[in-house]
Amino acid sequence: MNLLDHLVIAPVVIPAIVAPLTLLAMRRRRRIGVALSLAGCIAMLVAALALFGIVQDDAIRAYPLGDWPAPFGIVLVLDRLAATMLVLAAALALIVMIHAIVTAVDRKGWHFHPMFHFQLLGLNGAFLTGDLFNLFVFFEVLLIASYGLMLHGMGAARLKAGVAYVVVNIVGSALFLIALGLLYGLTGTLNMADLARSVAALGPEDQGLLRMAGLLLVAVFALKAAIAPLHLWLPRTYAATTPVVAALFAIMTKVGVYAMIRVVPLIFGDDAGAAAWVPAPWLLPAAVLTAIVGFAGVLAARAMREQAAFAILGSTGTLLLALSCWTQATTAAAVYYLVHAVLAGAALFLVADVTLRRRGQYGDATVASPRFAGQQAAGLLFLAATIAAVGLPPLSGFVAKLFILQTTFDTAPWQLIWATVLGTTLIGVIGFARSGSAIFWKAAPDGDPIACPPRARAEFVAPAMLVALLALLTIGAGWATAQSQAIAAQVFAPDRYIAAVLAGGPR
Repeated sequence: MNLLDHLVIAPVVIPAIVAPLTLLAMRRRRRIGVALSLAGCIAMLVAALALFGIVQDDAIRAYPLGDWPAPFGIVLVLDRLAATMLVLAAALALIVMIHAIVTAVDRKGWHFHPMFHFQLLGLNGAFLTGDLFNLFVFFEVLLIASYGLMLHGMGAARLKAGVAYVVVNIVGSALFLIALGLLYGLTGTLNMADLARSVAALGPEDQGLLRMAGLLLVAVFALKAAIAPLHLWLPRTYAATTPVVAALFAIMTKVGVYAMIRVVPLIFGDDAGAAAWVPAPWLLPAAVLTAIVGFAGVLAARAMREQAAFAILGSTGTLLLALSCWTQATTAAAVYYLVHAVLAGAALFLVADVTLRRRGQYGDATVASPRFAGQQAAGLLFLAATIAAVGLPPLSGFVAKLFILQTTFDTAPWQLIWATVLGTTLIGVIGFARSGSAIFWKAAPDGDPIACPPRARAEFVAPAMLVALLALLTIGAGWATAQSQAIAAQVFAPDRYIAAVLAGGPR
């Protein structure tokens, strides 16, 4: 192996080193701790971009930790999907970190920076692992870090929502372990590639248990992704936590969707017997319900953070509308929409944060207030973020939804998918127009004067960076679409993944 081959482990090693270093540095020299944290985010983005460049040769690479060959040792797998998710997570983390430092949100607790990097460790590990048990481990790492981040800054409402969030995820972890136990009992392995091969060789007497294990596993992913009716924890949790933390959490629900894209075509594909395409019968109805609940929530919400939380829920539903068809073309559309949805959801939270900081006692409530400093800039960013979130032209949401409509046209339930996409878009437009006109358009000259200390213009930098990324995703839509199609082609070629992991060389 050369140095570039070892780069695969960098997205896991960098946050694992930076997290304890920031913990040590913050106690004595806060500035050094912050500099380390920011440098860690930059290093992670550089490593992720380098890995993204490496996978452009279309090869799938396996990295056996400790040089133990799969399926006996722990293996990391780098393909186009993993590299794309790593770049997305690293870019989002850097922007959120900049905003946290500029707005001094990171000063509300000593452990913000260590927990932030432990969360990235969990995210990056989940994207790279080629083993279901290690997927569980990395899920736990990111969840434990998210418990701390969610409570960052404290407050009674945050603590109450945090308890519900912890309980829901503990239940999900227990179900995850049961599913893994069933799969290990049936096949004797949890390596994804070996599991895919073993599942195809199971006899008729094991098909019932296999289907049960598959359903449990997908139910856990659905819980992590907050798919209706398992979504109740998300709006309350995301609206209660600090907007900066919620912006980072925009990628957390998509980890559940990522796990479905990774696991279902590979392990529960055509050769899985009774468990073949196990989520297919219920995923479309759940996706429709999730999209409707999400965008109806946008219409009914009474605060910007609440709207952003419901918008993330609605975007998950829209994403699953495409994924539920389980074809290569619709999966490509789902991948493009996933990238867009994470950036748009994070932008909504950061714009909400800037707005509530400048409106004093009016906060982010969707009520008219006297004019506040930076209202025009915040209003323009809100307009751009909401156009992207609902899928109106000219930003990438429109391209993504058009991609979904085009690829689902050849599937049997296309009428239901089209009606849901178009209907929820209309509901979202009305919801955001209502809140936008109340906060940025209408003025309440007779209201109480806004009591708010002067704010720095640098607060606008991070949300503007997210809007700029959405614009780049629109300008480079042709290139991004081709990348999505290449990712889907690898996902729907499980033989290549199995050969790369079990044979130990690029395929």
